[in-house]
Amino acid sequence: MSKILIRGAKVLGGEPQDVLIDGSEIAEVGQGLSAEGATVVEAEGQVLLPGLVDLHTHLREPGREDSETVLTGTRAAASGGFTSVFAMANTFPVADTAGVVEQVWRLGKESGYCDVQPIGAVTVGLEGKKLAELGAMHESAAGVTVFSDDGKCVDDAVIMRRALEYVKAFGGVVAQHAQEPRLTEGAQMNEGIVSAELGLGGWPAVAEESIIARDVLLAEHVGSRVHICHLSTAGSVEIVRWAKSRGIDVTAEVTPHHLLLTDELVRTYNPVYKVNPPLRTERDVMALREALADGTIDIVATDHAPHPHEDKDCEWGAAAMGMVGLETALSVVQHTMVDTGLLTWAGVAERMSLTPARIGQAAGHGRPVSVGEPANLTLVDPAYRGPVDPAGFASRSRNTPYEGRELPGRVTHTWLRGRATLVDGKLQ
Repeated sequence: MSKILIRGAKVLGGEPQDVLIDGSEIAEVGQGLSAEGATVVEAEGQVLLPGLVDLHTHLREPGREDSETVLTGTRAAASGGFTSVFAMANTFPVADTAGVVEQVWRLGKESGYCDVQPIGAVTVGLEGKKLAELGAMHESAAGVTVFSDDGKCVDDAVIMRRALEYVKAFGGVVAQHAQEPRLTEGAQMNEGIVSAELGLGGWPAVAEESIIARDVLLAEHVGSRVHICHLSTAGSVEIVRWAKSRGIDVTAEVTPHHLLLTDELVRTYNPVYKVNPPLRTERDVMALREALADGTIDIVATDHAPHPHEDKDCEWGAAAMGMVGLETALSVVQHTMVDTGLLTWAGVAERMSLTPARIGQAAGHGRPVSVGEPANLTLVDPAYRGPVDPAGFASRSRNTPYEGRELPGRVTHTWLRGRATLVDGKLQ
């Protein structure tokens, strides 16, 4: 690999510095650096971050390649500044065996745009009745450390307890989709004033909060780790805050869309706003932002959920739930957290790279921008402002809730172990 000299970048938003990449590592960090024959990237005014890590991505392969593939999903990830993504298990077949997780892992290796770490299913077929091959998936070439039935809740307390006990043996974590199924039968959106006015089935906050309360207590009892996927309510924030104050080993994520959008958008009946968990109230949004700022919520995860056109271009009741998010995540976080003064760029690096890499044990990712560290980096122009145009997405799907909305920031470059995957906004 040739040398790359990034000149004048604000490392984690600080003072401008030069960063020299030599091969797969960072060779020098300082001012006034030079390197003969190096490719120079003029980065004045831009912010250099460690490569982003997404603990919650749906790549759809195998089985739903009409929505996304590992290749197109990782291209979307590189476009959004990510160097590592964790692929959820709700594929066809379900990633509940060593064979399937190894397939996804190898597809990630072949794509080359970012590292792909498969997440293993907690239960066979995501059916919630019998534990999947957790140990075999961990011991496979994929080295699975995170397990989730995301898309469905592990609602059986005994099964959840057994899963927590099992993964404790090798330092794994269970990532829970917190949704009490009996409380959300027929749910179409957040239960509240808007759902009552529209006559749509409501998804009450307590359906999320009751599962989180149960699971943090189970994690305490077992002495294991639990991670809460896409936390979405103010009440959930309070439960996690209480659990952490008690010393329970719980972490939590929030999605970009839950930091910005509210259930008022459902009045349009545009299925692009249909998602699980649903868009909540303005009060919930503000509580989530504050919790992300103070560390109660540990990370931002995209819950990138691609769907083909026909699954969204239909009546609300028949539409699939989910939004694409890899290519807009950093812009939404800048808009909601950085530009509002709630987070610094160093705080963004912690919540979108360092901490998700630690939770998922993504070796070589979420590392400091320092000499000798792997050159997994992303460069963002925070001064950019422009409308979101899904026609330019690298993802195979276009179901973004931000189409036409002006958002700040643009990822200009991404490097995976010193190899450029994105240059001047163009995939390599």
